[in-house]
Amino acid sequence: QVQLVESGGGLVQAGGSLSLSCAASGLTFSMYAMGWFRQAPGKEREFVTTINWSGGSTYYADSVKGRFTISRDNAKNTVALQMNSLKPEDTAVYYCAAGLRSSRLDYAARERYGYWGQGTQVTVSS
Repeated sequence: QVQLVESGGGLVQAGGSLSLSCAASGLTFSMYAMGWFRQAPGKEREFVTTINWSGGSTYYADSVKGRFTISRDNAKNTVALQMNSLKPEDTAVYYCAAGLRSSRLDYAARERYGYWGQGTQVTVSS
């Protein structure tokens, strides 16, 4: 079955950096766009960033643009999220998600992604 396993979360001070990784198995990785979403306590799960199947196109939420970078390695079935200049408002559980590259749904829509990881906690202290 499809599995997405995130790693790399933790506690960091404001202004610091963290790198998240997501390892995918049970799917043809290059057939999927990959995204990162996050959910803070009491809030809806929100779009952070996505990368198309080849890695040639990326999109970011305005709140993370210029600070976060998504990348993928199709040979290793992994997607990474480099987070720099972290802020306390970045504190959330971060989820990796996979959506078929042929989908016509908006890249920021949760419905576009059929597979989700279990999430990894990122806490940014002030």
